Amino acid sequence: MRKWQARLPQPFTAAERAAGYDYEISILQAEFALTQVLDRPQTGRLFFEAAIRENLDLGRPEQVQLIFERRVTRATPSRFRTRIITEGVTPALHVDYKHSRIKQYHKEGRALRTETTINDTRDFHIGKRLKNLPALRLIGFQANRRLLHVQTLSHNCLLGEEAFQQVNQPQTVSGQRVAALRFTDPRVQALFSAIVAFRLLPQGFANHELRVLLAPLLGLAPDQFTQGQMTYHLRRLRLHGLIERIPQTHRYQVTDFGWHVAFFFTRLYARVLRPGLAQIVPQTPPLNHRLRLRFDQLDLAINDWIAQANLTA
Repeated sequence: MRKWQARLPQPFTAAERAAGYDYEISILQAEFALTQVLDRPQTGRLFFEAAIRENLDLGRPEQVQLIFERRVTRATPSRFRTRIITEGVTPALHVDYKHSRIKQYHKEGRALRTETTINDTRDFHIGKRLKNLPALRLIGFQANRRLLHVQTLSHNCLLGEEAFQQVNQPQTVSGQRVAALRFTDPRVQALFSAIVAFRLLPQGFANHELRVLLAPLLGLAPDQFTQGQMTYHLRRLRLHGLIERIPQTHRYQVTDFGWHVAFFFTRLYARVLRPGLAQIVPQTPPLNHRLRLRFDQLDLAINDWIAQANLTA
């Protein structure tokens, strides 16, 4: 302040200064940011995209008054809206209140950043003098915390990603490395279908019992599927946590995690992925399938846009 006062021309005369007229620093804009660094950055984007998708109503008046702790009426001068801005590949969530706004985004792929920017201190009945900065700071950081408080998710996307990767990626358990159980591998789908059938057996199942059920699912006779091959697959299932050995026996039982994963994966593949792909692949005749019609409409729209862009160029 003193630096610029010494350089810039002063409109106040000596008499005016003696009378008490002088400059004072005021707050034109204030930004208060909360940065939460993620312990596992690779899952941060999953979380933030889920948070955006399920909190599109944050800009509504009833939500804004919770975030800023201010009563909102019809006379409140503001555009109540939630804006999702995708600049490049980093989405950002914006919520407006009068001349102020909250912005939330995934910062540098490593942190969740929540920023409250106040462009007019009188939105909160606070003056612009610098001495009011502590009160303004309290409002800004409280707004950041309230935004996080009102945001909700219908599911824990991080747990879902961890469970999926636990099955679909190679694992090292107690120093033992085990191959992945790939979702699209026909042998894995057959394994999942087979262990689902043993879920309700109180005594579990043995190597040969699973082998007899699994071989036909792979298009083989039971004698074509050896005990050693079955032992390999049992080890994979056990180290991935889908089955566990019954103590002091050579029998196994399906775990709760294994039952849920096997049942969900087999139903998803049989009822969603396989019939859905059958409708949309180009080799499929253009029958009256709604999914295929929507994809065809999308292709036409993209081709039209490309044609118009080329003509413009």
